[in-house]
Amino acid sequence: MAETVLSFVLDQLSTFLREEGRLLGGLRQEVQFIRDELGHMRAFLREAEAKEEDAQPRLQEWIKQVRDAAYDTEDILDEFVARFARHRTTGFYGSVQRIFSSIKNLRARHRVASEIQSLKSRIKSISEGHQRYQSEYGISAQGSSSLSAVNNTTWRYSRDDALLVEEAKLVGVDHPKKHLISQLLKRDDYQLKVVSVVGMGGLGKTTLVKKVHEDPEVRRHFPVRAWVTVSQTCDFQDLLKDLIQQLHKEGKKPVPQSIESMTTTELKKIVKDFLQQAGRYAIVFDDVWDVEFWNTIKFALPESSHGNRIMLTTRKADVASASCTESLGYIYRMEPLSLEDSWTLFCNKIFKGNSCPGHLMDVAKIILDKCEGLPLAILAISGLLALKDVNRIEEWEMVRRSLGVELEGTGKLDRVKRILSLSYSDLPWHLKICLLYTSIYPEDYKIGCLRLVNLWIAERFVEWREGMSIEDIAWGYFSELVNRSLIQVTGVFYEGMPGYCRIHDLLREIIISKSREQNMVTITTGQPTRWPSEKVRRLIVHTSCSNNTQHHQQTQNCCFDHLRSFVTVGSTNPLLSRMLLSKVLESSKLLKVLDLTGQETPEEVPNEIFNLFHLKHLDLCGTRVERVPKAIGKLQHLEYLNLGNTGVRELPMEILKLQKLRVLKVHQRVDASHDDYGHHGFKAPSNMGGLLALEILNCIDVSSGSAIVKEIGKLTQLRELGITKLRREDGKELCSSLANLTSLQVLRVASIAKGDDHEIIDLNHHPPPLSSSSSSFPQSLRMLILCGRLEKMPQWVAHLHNLVRIDLDWSRLRGEEDPLESLQHFPNLGEINFCGSYQGEGLCFKAGGFLKLKQLHLKRMEGLRWMRVEEGALPHLQKLFLQQLPSLEELPMGIQHLIQLQRLNLYEMSSQLREKLLENQKEDSEDYRRIAHIPEILIGYYTDDRKWRHRWLWAKKKKI
Repeated sequence: MAETVLSFVLDQLSTFLREEGRLLGGLRQEVQFIRDELGHMRAFLREAEAKEEDAQPRLQEWIKQVRDAAYDTEDILDEFVARFARHRTTGFYGSVQRIFSSIKNLRARHRVASEIQSLKSRIKSISEGHQRYQSEYGISAQGSSSLSAVNNTTWRYSRDDALLVEEAKLVGVDHPKKHLISQLLKRDDYQLKVVSVVGMGGLGKTTLVKKVHEDPEVRRHFPVRAWVTVSQTCDFQDLLKDLIQQLHKEGKKPVPQSIESMTTTELKKIVKDFLQQAGRYAIVFDDVWDVEFWNTIKFALPESSHGNRIMLTTRKADVASASCTESLGYIYRMEPLSLEDSWTLFCNKIFKGNSCPGHLMDVAKIILDKCEGLPLAILAISGLLALKDVNRIEEWEMVRRSLGVELEGTGKLDRVKRILSLSYSDLPWHLKICLLYTSIYPEDYKIGCLRLVNLWIAERFVEWREGMSIEDIAWGYFSELVNRSLIQVTGVFYEGMPGYCRIHDLLREIIISKSREQNMVTITTGQPTRWPSEKVRRLIVHTSCSNNTQHHQQTQNCCFDHLRSFVTVGSTNPLLSRMLLSKVLESSKLLKVLDLTGQETPEEVPNEIFNLFHLKHLDLCGTRVERVPKAIGKLQHLEYLNLGNTGVRELPMEILKLQKLRVLKVHQRVDASHDDYGHHGFKAPSNMGGLLALEILNCIDVSSGSAIVKEIGKLTQLRELGITKLRREDGKELCSSLANLTSLQVLRVASIAKGDDHEIIDLNHHPPPLSSSSSSFPQSLRMLILCGRLEKMPQWVAHLHNLVRIDLDWSRLRGEEDPLESLQHFPNLGEINFCGSYQGEGLCFKAGGFLKLKQLHLKRMEGLRWMRVEEGALPHLQKLFLQQLPSLEELPMGIQHLIQLQRLNLYEMSSQLREKLLENQKEDSEDYRRIAHIPEILIGYYTDDRKWRHRWLWAKKKKI
């Protein structure tokens, strides 16, 4: 764990020496020495931590010393920069100020030099311990051989866990088993086929594949079979030898004696030659961790006309995808057990198939909920409960309360911890620290992906790379954690952009444990707790109902001098948040991240915030702030400012001093109840184009005229842009500005609104001299939202081939201007949202159109009387929302062609259509037959007394 912190601090040290090293003067060499010494210890530390649980207290203490030294190094350098980098003014006044500052800071510089020297001595002493423990514990400086041994031990635990699941006669496996067997035995494909089973650790992938592999029908069909366990640290030559021995045993042939002395290439040739002569074969590669393994082993697997099969289990989606790329492939994503199967497995283990006693029912369900369908966890926890007295509910309650502690220790849940920890241990340091940071969220919290990624960036967990935006790199980290089955996406903002996510409860307990060991975050709910003895570095405030007087007394003795982040999560107690914030702003001069999202703050930003020299991330979204003072200009290092859903309508001229600002969000819904009517923006200073680092600007009020629209064209780094109150006469100037924004991915444009009647948006312009070319508009655009009247669709929209989502609100296009016509052949379009966008009587989705569309939402089209879906249109549509279409009296014609449709929502439709559907649910009715294939159909409406009602017409799956 300390290795993760050390890698992070080393990265920060390198950045510091590159960007601020000139301030150090003669101290630069001392800091470089510290960096180099810590770097030498990193490889050793990685291996030492693998042995930490079994190590003597002296080694554990040494690991703690390294971590503390890394943190203290960061503290000293941040304090140094805060003290000596403030005064960079120019001119006569600046010269005088620097002279007085230099005189005043002579003593301070001497104190910093003394601290760095003292730290250097500490590092030397720790380094001597490093060399001593290398010899004492047999740990190599490079961290190679011993680490493999440790990982192999951990790997054995994972295989034991598979056997544990097998012995328990896992329930819920019959259906996926039959499905996979059908994939193996398909006779219509006679070339090599790869079937990959992917999912998080503990789901029973190995058990499932083992049952398939040993099925009598599979054994008869494939006379030559082999099972190879790969693991994280397999020796490839040993693996090939094992495979050769299995194959020859299956084929009743002697194993070549010379394989012990063969090279990898020779071994692969033996495997390939054998398989080419063997006829049909089925080989399982269990527990594959690396794409490189598949890229190597595939050359030993011959293509043939026999219909050979490879099965592969992995936790990583990219491994599954890579194995299926060149051959025929099928990916089966392993899902957790259903609630019913989980309960059956739970009771089988504890009560030997009998039912759960009534007095234990409530606590048993709470404990089972923690397992979230993870078979390994259910078996381990039920094994623990099987030892308890069923007549003493307090013993079960004790297990419920102590599940997190059980996972930290050893015993019945040790296997669960080890198998879930395998995926964590396999991560590089930057992904480890990002995953650990998710411990800031409470159990079952709906984690906003965008907020999480922005916090990773603010905390400096994301490594900058040449030619890439920091946001793209951070989203790459997120995707990798999803790919490794460590984060689960639960909602999508638009096609390809995750909206919400979560962490499995038991994995979360392990993450919290590791985060606590690392002193990475300190979480308070306001309940009376003992604050950690170590320096608090990241303070997270959760929902609280505690006695605030008592908590206030506790915080008086807390030291926040080393605090880097103050983040509130959820609806916290206003008094608690204010007390903590006051304490933090009073003593935390090194604060870099301040996130008060959704809190009841004062209407003015506290003045103390503007003294935070290092502040990079300020999130006041959803607070009561109404005014931003001129002092905002003092935050020279600010990169992220979020004033979304606040009362702020104007920014001072001093905002232009924030030359590092990448993200600026200032907006609020026009109607708080829904977003059909767009957002208010902010009035910007006239020289807004001077903020050259801006990548996200949302939303800027351009009602003042063409001058501010022209300024937008200077912000060439913009990736997301929101514009409000665009005048018709400024449309041409906006088109000219958009031509400069070659990296733009998201564009929102709203015209001046007069109730429901928006002014016309006129964007049918091509900027000179490219008046005949569509390439003058951002081809990178992925999401386009136009809110306002359109006389016709802008011609350049038809050339946005990367578009994945389009929203048209209040466009009021005439019947002859069918909005579908120019969109139907977009190659990547996945989502369409129309609200008041069309005045015609009908819409037709033509055959061969909208091939990638997954979601369609049509709303507030009063004149729409009919819809038709031709066969071959919308082949992948999954969700169809029809809302407030009072003239639509029939279901869309051809709706039966939408065979992938999972959900149909009918909100506030005509009473005739509603009553017809609610009354006519007989299986032999025409309407029923047309929509019987749709798993979920929901009808929502207001009653006469304006109360909202909804009825499930039917739902074949779990209701949402």
